[in-house]
Amino acid sequence: MSASSADYWEKLPLGREVRLLAQDENGVAAFVKPAGVLSHPNGPRDEPRSLLTCAYDHQQECFVWRDPTGADNRLWLLNRLDSATSGVILAASREAVALTIKQQFARRQVRKIYQALVFGVPRVPRQIWRDRLAVEKRDGIIRTGTAGPITAVAHFTVLRRAPGPPPLALVQLDPKTGRSHQLRVQCARRGLPIVGDQTYGDFRLNREFARATGCRRLFLHSLETRFNYELNRRTHAFAATAPLPDEFAAVLA
Repeated sequence: MSASSADYWEKLPLGREVRLLAQDENGVAAFVKPAGVLSHPNGPRDEPRSLLTCAYDHQQECFVWRDPTGADNRLWLLNRLDSATSGVILAASREAVALTIKQQFARRQVRKIYQALVFGVPRVPRQIWRDRLAVEKRDGIIRTGTAGPITAVAHFTVLRRAPGPPPLALVQLDPKTGRSHQLRVQCARRGLPIVGDQTYGDFRLNREFARATGCRRLFLHSLETRFNYELNRRTHAFAATAPLPDEFAAVLA
């Protein structure tokens, strides 16, 4: 099956509630990843709850599956989201294109916009956050702390306030760096923990919120991704937007 054919995109082994948002003529694609779905499987046991329900080549950073004709197919993953985070995630059907887009990420030329629901009352409607973080990975688990050697920068904007109790705010987060768990740690550090964050959040408020609403998800959503890239001596623009999940509107109603 050709990576540029309609059949290729229509017959992807998509995971639970994963949707194809957009794809261009060069094979760049955006998907909506629901909360709870893995960006990729860490092993065969994870395949049923991943973006694509098939094998993943960790060295090549691509999904691999066989179509009904017996041909092998691949889809290269371009970025990752924490399993608890929903929203836009990118992939490419061609390795050369994937390498080009990854270079854009490395140069910080990909704009990603997130929205989050946080506990607390933000005092300033707009801020630029600059922090020094420490990222550690032990036994496959990533933890991020403050006062480390890694620079993290994000733009913060308050979109809407809800008085509560407890007081809540819908905020927009525009990270200028792509550090692991960056936004979750930066919010928590400022007394604005993201609702449902089971690692860096306010555990007492999370329990009370879950009892009151019946919702236990992390309220962090990758809303929009956009960038330009060069291929075959041409500049191509790509953009994708995944609307906020219904749970956000239900809480803010």
